[in-house]
Amino acid sequence: PFIDVSDWCYVNNFDDPLRPNALRIPAGKGRKFQKDMDKFVEEMKIALSKAFESEEYGKRRKEILEIIERESNELSRRLNEKAQNEGFILQRSPIGILMIPVIHGKPLSEEEVLNLSQNLRKEIERKRLGLEESLRVASRQLRDLQKKADEEIKELNRKVANFSLDPLLKGLMEEYSEIPEVKEFLEKVHEDILNNLDSILEKKGKTPEVTFPLPFLQEDPTKRYRVNLLVDNSNVKGAPVIMELNPNYQNLFGKIEKEAQFGILTTDYTMVRGGSAHRALGGFLVIPVESLLTNPYAWESLKHTLMNERLEIEEIGERFGLLTTKTLKPEPIPFDAKVILIGSIELYYLLYNLDLNFRELFKVKADFDTTMDKNEENIKKYASFICSVCMKENLKHMDRSGVSEIIEYSSRLASDQDKLSTWFANVADIIREANFYAAQDGAELISKRHVVKTLEEKVYRSNLIQKKIEEMIDKGILLIDTEGEKVGQVNGLSVVSLGDYEFGRPSRVTATVSLGREGIVDIERESKLGGPIHTKGVLIISGLLSERYAQEKPLSLNARLVFEQSYSGVEGDSASSTELYAILSALSNKPIKQYIAVTGSINQKGEVQAIGGVNEKIEGFFEICKMRGLNGKHGVVIPWSNVKNLMLKEEVVEAVKNRMFHIYPVRNIDEGIEILTGVKAGKKFPDGKYEECSINDLVQKRLIEMAEKVKEYAE
Repeated sequence: PFIDVSDWCYVNNFDDPLRPNALRIPAGKGRKFQKDMDKFVEEMKIALSKAFESEEYGKRRKEILEIIERESNELSRRLNEKAQNEGFILQRSPIGILMIPVIHGKPLSEEEVLNLSQNLRKEIERKRLGLEESLRVASRQLRDLQKKADEEIKELNRKVANFSLDPLLKGLMEEYSEIPEVKEFLEKVHEDILNNLDSILEKKGKTPEVTFPLPFLQEDPTKRYRVNLLVDNSNVKGAPVIMELNPNYQNLFGKIEKEAQFGILTTDYTMVRGGSAHRALGGFLVIPVESLLTNPYAWESLKHTLMNERLEIEEIGERFGLLTTKTLKPEPIPFDAKVILIGSIELYYLLYNLDLNFRELFKVKADFDTTMDKNEENIKKYASFICSVCMKENLKHMDRSGVSEIIEYSSRLASDQDKLSTWFANVADIIREANFYAAQDGAELISKRHVVKTLEEKVYRSNLIQKKIEEMIDKGILLIDTEGEKVGQVNGLSVVSLGDYEFGRPSRVTATVSLGREGIVDIERESKLGGPIHTKGVLIISGLLSERYAQEKPLSLNARLVFEQSYSGVEGDSASSTELYAILSALSNKPIKQYIAVTGSINQKGEVQAIGGVNEKIEGFFEICKMRGLNGKHGVVIPWSNVKNLMLKEEVVEAVKNRMFHIYPVRNIDEGIEILTGVKAGKKFPDGKYEECSINDLVQKRLIEMAEKVKEYAE
């Protein structure tokens, strides 16, 4: 359970102004407390001004000063009288009171005193010493009188100030009686005002007369009674949820601002600013972990905060020992928020394995799926999401056809007929753009045609490279056959990813076989253009051929596989079935239909396995066939397990419905080779042989023949 959400304020620390105190106040009262203190300061100034400018105060102050003055005058009179009796007169000078000897009514200079007889000088010196002692006593008495006057005036000032302040402070004390920290602060404010009446009244009465006033001379002494509201939760319902998209040090943990006046940087507790970590107190702080890690000092400071369970606002240089300056050190605030880091699974495991503190501080992990089930409940929720986007952003609403098309697009993003994508940002972008086309069309609602237009334009803005490749195929620069049949040649399918756009394209895969013992040679690998997964697929083909056809005689052949006109590297095993078909065609000498393309990976048992990008691959080959003219024979062989991933463009779906284009899902290699060659694959008999004249039979016989020839050649 979370602690109740609170407001947080910084107030002056009267004992140590460099360490402001933090006050915790119930949510919503922080703003009121700040305004109450501002009001108190203004009313206090007015009340004190009236009180100390009143006739009654002036009269009482005058009485005190007159009494002290009379006593002081009497003391001075007695001292002067004694000096005259001793033959001296007292004269004030810049260096003090001078005692000048007098003989026969005439003051003597130092030179005249030196010319006197020794006995007379001794007598004058004796009297001078006695008079000096009397003077010291009198001076002490005068200081005591002045001190008494100051104390009486100070006490008078405190009484007058108290009389003015009590009504103002009493209301505040009652208002915040349940918050001990606030009551303590108000008591200190009261005492500080009484102790600094002179500076407060002086500031009220006049301004220092200097040509270029310095900041410390202009400082309002009452500023230290004001409240710096750090966290205001007056408009927050429940626990605050703060998303910090730019998690740098200052945005997270606050800062101490400085003000430049006449070349002097000054600051005080009113310039302390909180960060998102302060606003999240009592709630949740959500941070993108990648941005957090790329901001200097932010990650280490967050760990420091979590481990110590307190928030400290300090300069970066101070925290990490980069520099030492005399500055504010605000009182730390207890940190009771839950921190949620969002990011990729790769970053999670990176931090988990490399940062020992991470696993101690972040013990709960939640994986977010990029898809969700396509059921009635989630479809309704998707429709609600579409509606909320339209309402929130003041867009046109969407009719049923538009919602249906968006849901279809979502399933395409998920690449699954039974799933919906949770990439809501992408879906929201489509809604916004569809709204533009609806407005351009003058429609009241966004409909299917506007969504389709949006998707088409989105593709058009990104498919330049795809169109260039299609143009090169059409001109015969890239060799792709879509008619006829050829031995050892298959149209494979691959996906080109451009970041924001993916498309499929056909690639010619060829295989040649000859006598030898090298086995299957992957030209892509030999030329260092093939990736490790592609190489794995080629090795699987070797395993399959060995298991199927080399149980009695060794596999004795040289087979070379290559992606023709491929210059940028090949990766992935989705073409392993394609490569196997090419080898089987070359070994059996049965031609493969060039108007059917192939995709799918295989295992050593000959099962065709699911691959990615099935929609893009089908549509990529469809575009080439459409460009050259559909004849009802064109099609694509795909893995059976990819059928549920089919979310094709409406144009392709219509072509399939009209039997102008075909999609052949297969479970194993035998089904695929039958479609591609029109010849039966052939079942295997208990004796290890296959049906006569089948593909498997022809391949087996060819391999046995090659093995015998290699043996004969070796002998």
